[in-house]
Amino acid sequence: MQNAITIFFIFMKTITRRSKCPVSYTMDIFGDKWTMLIMRDLLLYSKDSFGEFLCSDEKIATNILADRLNVLLQEGFVTKHTSPANKSKFLYRPTEKAIEIIPVLSEITLWAEKYNPDGAPADIVEPLKKNRTKALRDLKKKVEERFRAE
Repeated sequence: MQNAITIFFIFMKTITRRSKCPVSYTMDIFGDKWTMLIMRDLLLYSKDSFGEFLCSDEKIATNILADRLNVLLQEGFVTKHTSPANKSKFLYRPTEKAIEIIPVLSEITLWAEKYNPDGAPADIVEPLKKNRTKALRDLKKKVEERFRAE
């Protein structure tokens, strides 16, 4: 068992900080094209299992998904739990650190709604445009209640 744990940690991607700059720190974690999408799915679309993340429109490869989930776990954005319904399935839960990313995801969504030819999901954009503070509070509460209830 000890060898399996050692091998797991040897192959686990570690984040090397390039500088003390806060933007650089953020990009070290979220600067690839997948990690923020996993956070989007977890926080905005209530996905919480490996299989659910795989079903996203962007079609992430299994090895990349496993790597990015391990980085999020290692960096304290998610916790990993065995599913009570299926002991061979793991569920990912956002930490407070992850929940605090909701305003960032919301701002990216609003920016994309303005500049992306395909727009952005109205169910997220419209409440933000109407009352950003309330919408962010409601999104955060929804995520906290969903993961607290399980």
